[in-house]
Amino acid sequence: MDPYRNPFAPGAGSRPPELAGRDIILEAARISCGRAINGKNARSMMLLGLRGTGKTVLLNEIGRNAEKQGLLVSRVESPEGESLARLIYPEMRKVMRSLSAVDAAKQIATRGLKGLRNFAAIFKIEIAGVEIGVEHEPGLADTGELQYDLPELFILIGKAAQAAGRGWLLLIDEVQYLSEADLSALIVAMHRISQEGLPVLLVGAGLPQIARLAGEAKSYAERLFQYPAVGALDTVSAGQAIEKPIIEEEARIAPGALRAIVERTQGYPFFLQEWASVVWNNSDGPEIKAADVDQSYDETLALLDAGFFKVRIDRLTKSEVQFVKAMAQLGDGPYAMADIAQAMGRTQKSLGPARSNIISKGMIYSTDHGYIDFSVPLFAEFMRRQG
Repeated sequence: MDPYRNPFAPGAGSRPPELAGRDIILEAARISCGRAINGKNARSMMLLGLRGTGKTVLLNEIGRNAEKQGLLVSRVESPEGESLARLIYPEMRKVMRSLSAVDAAKQIATRGLKGLRNFAAIFKIEIAGVEIGVEHEPGLADTGELQYDLPELFILIGKAAQAAGRGWLLLIDEVQYLSEADLSALIVAMHRISQEGLPVLLVGAGLPQIARLAGEAKSYAERLFQYPAVGALDTVSAGQAIEKPIIEEEARIAPGALRAIVERTQGYPFFLQEWASVVWNNSDGPEIKAADVDQSYDETLALLDAGFFKVRIDRLTKSEVQFVKAMAQLGDGPYAMADIAQAMGRTQKSLGPARSNIISKGMIYSTDHGYIDFSVPLFAEFMRRQG
């Protein structure tokens, strides 16, 4: 069929044509944003899920909805090794400057800009362009301790937003890459916001260990956030995600063809989009048949192996590759560290550094004490295909 009309979007973070099966999460976020901007207590949110489940897509959709509700929205992604201070400073500055243009919020926002200038100086953040006419205010966000300075700035943003009749939504992707100290400071800041009842919300997204990491950083984090799981789509939602865009392009898909895609991808959104995209391009149409799906399987696997999977295995050292190979040869996870050690002829203690490094690279995560699993769906199958 015509590739120019191919409705599917297998790119990283690309919004699929049909965002199926996520209504509950999107509605919860809409309610929180609506409550916040109306002066009601609202809970922030941490989206938890494996790679390729659509967390980034959901973050972006939540942001778009929040903008329609009148909130100022900031989007950042946490790369490995970057400090939270450097990551969100530019966003806080943009929000403060925007609020300073509103008469009712100008005084508070101007004070916030002073605090940001102190913050940038103390954390050695280089900025292009200095705020003209903004002086330092000694004692405001200048301790050099993020757990003290960040809450001060968040509260000033919240008060300025409240005065302006607005709200602020901070979206942070890849939360698992934040350091323990930075995550703790972020949680402290949101706790203060919650206590003050200010219209500031955080929606983060990351791997499943985020809930545990947040709880370890601050015990009250469990009550501060909602933790919706973003996993594989159920059979109905997965089918809807494939069939509806095809029908909207005035084409059809046979029930057996649809069932094959849903079952063999196990409902994981990225894989659904990838396979459906390949099938569309390879089908003569106007109906996609089961034979079209079967004939497109090898090409889809090759694309996934060369892209989605390979970019992740390439980040590992040779010894780390051996570690994940041993995991995959044990079958599908979760995997007991004792079994991995036995398979490799090593002690669990000697594998500790490799385990820690692979977790820090976001390839595996701890599912329970003594157990780990891949953070990438179907990764064990990929490793077994490599021989």
